[in-house]
Amino acid sequence: MTSILPGKIALEEHFATEETLMDSAGFVPEDHWPELKSRLLDIQDRRLRLMDQHGIERMILSLNAPAVQAIPDARRANDIARRANDVLAAEVSKRPNRFSAFAALPMQDPDLATRELERCITQLGFKGALVNGFSQVGDGDTMAYYDLRQYWPFWQAVERLDVPFYLHPRNPLPAHARIYEGHSWLMGPTWAFGQETAVHALRLMGSGLFDTHPRLTIILGHMGEGLPYSMWRIDNHNAWVKHPPRHKAKKRIADYFHANFFLTTSGNFHTQTLIDAILEIGADRILFSTDWPFENVDHAADWFDAASISENDRLKIGRLNAVRLFKLEASSETERTIAAQ
Repeated sequence: MTSILPGKIALEEHFATEETLMDSAGFVPEDHWPELKSRLLDIQDRRLRLMDQHGIERMILSLNAPAVQAIPDARRANDIARRANDVLAAEVSKRPNRFSAFAALPMQDPDLATRELERCITQLGFKGALVNGFSQVGDGDTMAYYDLRQYWPFWQAVERLDVPFYLHPRNPLPAHARIYEGHSWLMGPTWAFGQETAVHALRLMGSGLFDTHPRLTIILGHMGEGLPYSMWRIDNHNAWVKHPPRHKAKKRIADYFHANFFLTTSGNFHTQTLIDAILEIGADRILFSTDWPFENVDHAADWFDAASISENDRLKIGRLNAVRLFKLEASSETERTIAAQ
């Protein structure tokens, strides 16, 4: 029988408010919606029991997708984000030893997003931000990606506050999803989520952002949205042609991936993929997660507790990397020693 690794910390774990709930309705068949709805609205009951059953000491909670990012009006997006963050802060305060929080942000307006991030970190005690991909702005058909220069003052604030930014997926807008016509099964977590998020992450890397703000930390879920497998080719294609890269960054793309990114196991419970990620980015930059309520806690935890990796790596990925990244209190002298390495 596989032993359970106690004290796991999970950080792609979602909830919804009544205002954002229906954004998740299309991600499961209609007859499964009552179950998903129940999972999304619960924090202190079933979720906590599952954590106890599967050795999860803490969840860092975040708003469902796309939610705030799908509201083109910046003032309304800010209002929804603030209310969701206040709800989450109240829930975390009930059990601060079991739950922490990521901020939802109105990225439609970088100034509003910066102010809300500062409020959440300095006043509410949140551990960072989770943003659901690009934001719709203006007419709703325009997409704002965060490598654009108007976002660089926001990134300066993220670096100053010294908190991670979780770049979470969302589907492309219909006008930009023609490649999926007739193949709707490819939308969402099957393929479109990963493709959309990987391109967004590469835009950040290639923009020169991390040259200006080298202490930024970005988190990607789902074992890196396919990037670990592709990283070598991104930098080494047509290597016989001697020409400088066409991106604006000063280093290889892989250098930023290794220095500025963490990956989580959310929704990707496959040992070969985990080993590939370890070989590419290192066990010190991978974090356990489940993707509850869209995936099962038992599927995530049972797989991870039995995965064919070293016990040292299991402890790092399951707990210690998160202790270090989020400045959580280590529970033993051994953990404090490893977390400080």
